[in-house]
Amino acid sequence: MADRSVDLSALPKEVRDQLAELDLELSEGDITQKGYEKKRTKVLAPYIIQFSVPPPKNDVQPQVPSSSSHAPPPSNSSRYRERRSRRTHRGGGTRDDRYRSDIHTEAVQAALAKHKEEKMALPMPTKRRSTYVQSPINTRTPPDSSSGSEDEMSARRRSSLVGPPPPTLQSSDSWMNCTAQGSSTSSSASSTLSHGDGKSSQPQAQYKPQYQPLYQPHHQHQQQPQQQIQAQPQQSRPAAVTVTDGMPQRRIAHTENSGPPPDVTAVAPRIRAPRVDLPSNTIVPGMSRVQSRSSMMETADGVPVNSRVSTKIQQLLNTLKRPKRPPLSEFFTDDSEEIVEVPQQDPNTPKPEGRQIIPVKGEPLGVVSNWPPALQAALARWGATQGKSPALTALDISGKPLYTLTYGKLWSRSVKLAYTLLNKLGTKNEQILKPGDRVALVYPNSDPGMFWVAFYGCLLAEVIPVPIELPLSRKDAGISQVGFLLGSCGVGLALTSEICLKGLPKTPTGEILQFKGWPRLKWVITDSKYLTKPSKDWQPHIPTANTEPAYIEYKASKEGTVVGVAVSKVAMLTHCQALTQACNYCEGETLVNVLDFKKDMGLWHGVLTAVMNRIHTISVPYAVMKACPLSWVQRVHVHKARVALVKCRDLHWAMMAHREQRDVSLASLRMLVVADGANPWSVSSCDAFLNLFQSHGLKPEVICPCATSPEAMTVAIRRPGVPGAPLPARAILSMGGLSYGVIRVNTEDKNSALTVQDVGHVMPGALMCIVKPDGPPQLCKTDEIGEIIINSRAGGTMYYGLPGLTKNTFEVIPVNANGVPIGEIPFVRSGLLGFVGPGSLIFVVGKIEGLLMVSGRRHNADDLVATALAVEPVKTVYRGRIAVFSVTVFYDERVVIVAEQRPDASEEDSFQWMSRVLQAIDSIHQVGLYCLALVPANTLPKTPLGGIHISDAKQFFLDGSLHPCNILMCPHTCVTNLPKPRQKQPVGVGPASVMVGNLVAGKRIAQAAGRDLGMIEDQDLVRKLCMWPTVMHQYLTEALQWRAQTDADHTLYVLLNAKGMTVGTATCIQLHKRAEKIAAALTEKGSINTGENVVLLYPPGIDLIAAFYGCLYAGCVPVNVRPPHPQNLAATLPTVRMIIDVSKATCILTTQNLMRTLRSKEAAASVNIKTWPTIIDTDDLPRRRPPQIYKPPTSEMIAYLDFSVSTTGMLTGVKISHAAVSALCRSIKLQCELYSSRQIAICMDPYCGLGFVLWCLASVYSGHQTILIPPFELESCVSLWLSTLSQYRIRDTFCSYSVMELCTKGLGTQTELLKARGVNLSCVRSCVVIAEERPRLALSHSFSKLFKDVGLSSRAVSTAFGSRVNLAVCLQGTTGPDPCTVYVDMKSLRHDRVRLVERGAPQSLPLMESGKILPGVRVIIVNPETKGPLGDSHLGEVWVNSPHNASGYYTIYGEEGLQADHFNTKLSFGDPQTLWARTGYLGFVKRTELLDASGDRHDALFVVGSLDETLELRGLRYHPIDIEISVSRAHRSIAESAVFTWTNLLVVVAELCGSEQDALDLVPLITNVVLEEHHLIVGVVVIVDPGVIPINSRGEKQRMHLRDSFLADQLDPIYVAYNM
Repeated sequence: MADRSVDLSALPKEVRDQLAELDLELSEGDITQKGYEKKRTKVLAPYIIQFSVPPPKNDVQPQVPSSSSHAPPPSNSSRYRERRSRRTHRGGGTRDDRYRSDIHTEAVQAALAKHKEEKMALPMPTKRRSTYVQSPINTRTPPDSSSGSEDEMSARRRSSLVGPPPPTLQSSDSWMNCTAQGSSTSSSASSTLSHGDGKSSQPQAQYKPQYQPLYQPHHQHQQQPQQQIQAQPQQSRPAAVTVTDGMPQRRIAHTENSGPPPDVTAVAPRIRAPRVDLPSNTIVPGMSRVQSRSSMMETADGVPVNSRVSTKIQQLLNTLKRPKRPPLSEFFTDDSEEIVEVPQQDPNTPKPEGRQIIPVKGEPLGVVSNWPPALQAALARWGATQGKSPALTALDISGKPLYTLTYGKLWSRSVKLAYTLLNKLGTKNEQILKPGDRVALVYPNSDPGMFWVAFYGCLLAEVIPVPIELPLSRKDAGISQVGFLLGSCGVGLALTSEICLKGLPKTPTGEILQFKGWPRLKWVITDSKYLTKPSKDWQPHIPTANTEPAYIEYKASKEGTVVGVAVSKVAMLTHCQALTQACNYCEGETLVNVLDFKKDMGLWHGVLTAVMNRIHTISVPYAVMKACPLSWVQRVHVHKARVALVKCRDLHWAMMAHREQRDVSLASLRMLVVADGANPWSVSSCDAFLNLFQSHGLKPEVICPCATSPEAMTVAIRRPGVPGAPLPARAILSMGGLSYGVIRVNTEDKNSALTVQDVGHVMPGALMCIVKPDGPPQLCKTDEIGEIIINSRAGGTMYYGLPGLTKNTFEVIPVNANGVPIGEIPFVRSGLLGFVGPGSLIFVVGKIEGLLMVSGRRHNADDLVATALAVEPVKTVYRGRIAVFSVTVFYDERVVIVAEQRPDASEEDSFQWMSRVLQAIDSIHQVGLYCLALVPANTLPKTPLGGIHISDAKQFFLDGSLHPCNILMCPHTCVTNLPKPRQKQPVGVGPASVMVGNLVAGKRIAQAAGRDLGMIEDQDLVRKLCMWPTVMHQYLTEALQWRAQTDADHTLYVLLNAKGMTVGTATCIQLHKRAEKIAAALTEKGSINTGENVVLLYPPGIDLIAAFYGCLYAGCVPVNVRPPHPQNLAATLPTVRMIIDVSKATCILTTQNLMRTLRSKEAAASVNIKTWPTIIDTDDLPRRRPPQIYKPPTSEMIAYLDFSVSTTGMLTGVKISHAAVSALCRSIKLQCELYSSRQIAICMDPYCGLGFVLWCLASVYSGHQTILIPPFELESCVSLWLSTLSQYRIRDTFCSYSVMELCTKGLGTQTELLKARGVNLSCVRSCVVIAEERPRLALSHSFSKLFKDVGLSSRAVSTAFGSRVNLAVCLQGTTGPDPCTVYVDMKSLRHDRVRLVERGAPQSLPLMESGKILPGVRVIIVNPETKGPLGDSHLGEVWVNSPHNASGYYTIYGEEGLQADHFNTKLSFGDPQTLWARTGYLGFVKRTELLDASGDRHDALFVVGSLDETLELRGLRYHPIDIEISVSRAHRSIAESAVFTWTNLLVVVAELCGSEQDALDLVPLITNVVLEEHHLIVGVVVIVDPGVIPINSRGEKQRMHLRDSFLADQLDPIYVAYNM
């Protein structure tokens, strides 16, 4: 009736009159019952704002839902199926239908139906097939070992005898077939989703709802006509797979029979040793990147043909094109940096409107004359007067009574134990335990008797028992936190039983294992035979209950810390009295307890209050419940029990097993206490249980939900009702209102409603308030949800040993709206969220520790679990095990759901389940999930009773050790607080630009220059000038001839092998003679004309140098090309072929071995070997001299062509003139002070750039000796380079980053060994890394640090910088200041600005100077768009002017525009005369405090990165290396990473160096770190094997090539995740 929730006496008089009139009409028959109800409800409506009241029994909706209200009765066939499936489940011991939630089933079905219309394919993650084949289910699912786990061991044992065998994994063939046909799980099988109906991937304009539908129903997969799949052979590469029995699966190879043109983009081999330069196959040298992009074969929407991956990406894009659910509110953007969106309150947010709540009082605690003065006194009384009366019956594993402990035995054994503890533990004269000491109680759940004796023995001895869970292994969830509890309580002694002690983990010597974080414990066995009978005159001291602690109950917090709540003796006694009064316990009743007897309700009712009232307790252990879920119902029936203590889970399980036994009666029950009645899903469990067992005598009024917490103990309990009395009302609340903390009756959308039942009234003698859960404890309003706080004598007193925490929880004084305390009395926080309903009934809607605060709204973890469980979990989720928690990512909490996956669940089912959970949670809770993961069964950390240890699960997730088998990230949906994308302002150039846009007035223009090249200052040379006129600057050929005449036997080159032995040398005369022979061969054999191009194909060595000078002597233009790798011809030979074709070479000079390779069958498989130009092998040439040595008519003639593959996959050749060669050599000579008596060592590839110049040209020009160390020799002897430096006492050495990395990784642990071998690097003055990129500071630092022990100076390591337009812009020389480092704000870099910050500032990026600018070089920083000069410390493109600039690109088409733009461009204002070359790199110049050689302040050039490589995302500019550094830090298993963009999606490729089960752990960590540090959402995460990311000879990643391989589906990834 409506008036039950309204106090009629409080209504206005006119309303009472109206009601009286209605009653009269009804009694006189003037109105029907229905009309009466209708009018009455209307009159009362304004006064029942908080509740929707169920209609009376004669109305449509019955009070107690009957089975028909749940579902129509099943037909016979379906009943048969149901029964049969249940039987098979039971036989297999899985009984999974117990684990589901009915609470949101209807809502979930409605939510999913709503999404079904707008079907859209969600890209399913791609898994490598071999991961399946190699990980059969039994290896992925660890056995359920814990005794307190959810696995029914005994049931399984039984089932192995009687039931059918559990379904095993299908054979590998069927696995293969199903993956190849029905899903897109393998990277090489065809993707069903990628050819879905054309409609599904098109964005639909009319699409309104918040979420994209995330699945295609299963039947759609079969709809595709077979022909369609066959008609698209490129779409999915045929997987040539044969799985033989018992063969271990390796990577599944695929073969392509057709013969397409050579694929230069084929990926580098797995082992990264041979570095390969791989240009993209369609890019023509000299073309700009923009043009080359568009030349890819593409379909209309930019997806390359032959790409299954890109089809999936298109699907992903289509899901992301949907309007996002939360409207993006205004952002605050600031010119200097991005600011995250400040969440603004939605104006429609419901706000509390009621009055301030008044504290609620429980009924007074009655005084009964024979209540004992202390709990021990009650035990003493029953032990003496009712000794034969049963106190406790324990059950064995099958549910049969094992033993019964009488009150007499309980008393005598407890006294014995108390005596033993106080008198018999130490030696005669020393007492180990004193009253007040804390003692741990370690007993298994199956042995309540031993626990009871130990607990009461401690009370009698006046020591404080601390019951804890039985540790089963070193790796138990939260085990170290239990150690923290024992430490904070000062526990040194543990009581346990003999059986239990034997079962504890031991060390090999037989001692008890020292658990992590535990104090040292002394173990005492409490079995009767080890106890001493006290002497006649000894009696335990039983004082009247006082405020000293009686026992300590453990409690795990949300973060996982375990604290001890101390309960005083008086609180323990008062609590028992209050429970006795509230539950109306009588002496001699029988109680069945299914709860844990060590804490909470199981301890309070089943151990303490039971003894106070001489109740007979039947303890049903958890293990019995798992084996026989109906056992507690049977116990109630057999013992005619009056009270039962259960959880919802026990109700649920009993219902599922109910068919097993029909003749049980629950008529004896007067009280069924539901311990977790405050949970949101308890309503449906209670209703369904009542519904089923009403026919077995269960009365509706006996169900008593209650609310408890360790701190406040029992907060409220529903009193057992009077038969026939109406049941209390339910509250049907709006989820939306709850998320804002207000109570609103749900009216509009029944799917987002939460039905909660009351938990009765406040406990006798207690006072209760509701306060705001965060901030000061301010009283809530009547329609506001808050934390329940209690003042009572029957509650916890403190967190033992933690006074600070205690104050905040146990001494709370509530304040009113003005912040004024409402009284003196302290309250205890219960940790429960709820409100007070009509008639002072208490309603609980959740726990503080289950609260997730997302974007200012509260969501309850239990509610989300209930929704997830309502989504057909039976097919997917193992035993309903779902964990929900939140992680803080990017300034907000993000919701993560982790569920255990059934071993037999298919990929398809799992993915479908995940997609549906996303929709359901979005519809019902209006919150986006950040991550949804499925882990193998039994792998989530467990609590002792088999629940999920949430804080450990969260830690595993954050540490990347959860090992999911399926994961779905949805950052695009739930991250709505990203900064606004930057709108680039159009830049106009005019005379005012200097003042406003590009130059800040008063700032120095950002330019820097090296010293003048000047004239020769080498006195030796001046003396020899008579023999060498001033043209020495012009031609290297003349320099070599001159050296051959004047200093014939001076050794210019020494070549070493892996053993450090000299395998070749070249003096000036030898080099000259060999060059002459080669020149003669060229003119004779090759009949080459001057000016024609000749390809040099040599391994690093002296032959290469001789061939280079031979070409110059013959007047040809040498083109140096890296030889193909013999083990990887398919990938490397096409690049050689392309350079030969592009350079139009008329001849190839090479060695005999390589000539054979070029003509081999293997080569023929990759390229057309019949069309090679003339090949001359230079190994054995006759002694001939050319008729004359060619001398170019002018120094502007081309000396050689320098071809290189850039990191963006572009193959570019530049022309280097004779003048540039001699200017560059002279510049290096001056910078490094090179002359004849000097020795330098080079360990880098000699094929392009500065590496080639130092290897082949510099020695001939400057006369110094060069020791050549081919980098490939380091693979067999890593220490070769360093030991050479030490052996030859080298002062200057040059290397590449790949060599430095090899030494750092390979010799990291061997510095002591190097020392022992006598390696000493103190001689090294400069070690220069030659590169065309931003200096790798971390690598340089770790190299310096590592080899500091062998004498390497920290100042020695520096870098050089060159580019295609100028091979050497900077090079750290021998003089001048040390390279300096600055710290730049990364956020400002994204905005194309430089903001210098202090070291250690957040988001700071350290940048090292790129070396000193070479003599003769000028550098200026220019705005790449306006071409106007920029100010000091401003970011822009580096332009260079120097006599050794390259002359231009060597292109087929002679692209004049590009030539002019890159090589001969002018500033738009400032100095419009000078011609500059554009390096294509972003950087800035900063004037430092250091002085250079001439005494001026030094200008440092800092290179930030290549413009071509930058990623433009959200209007900001990102450098891939910055994102990659963050990604590589995310998890220890990430060996290397690379990023690129594809249609505005950021794709991250990470190499996994751990086991494949770590692969999916990386996905959330990578997404988190990129979001946190770069404010970017990752679109696709690709996990691959080590060595997949292609790296060129300079150690640079070839990201564009990687991109092409990914889109062409050639990476064979371990896992590809498409983030929603």
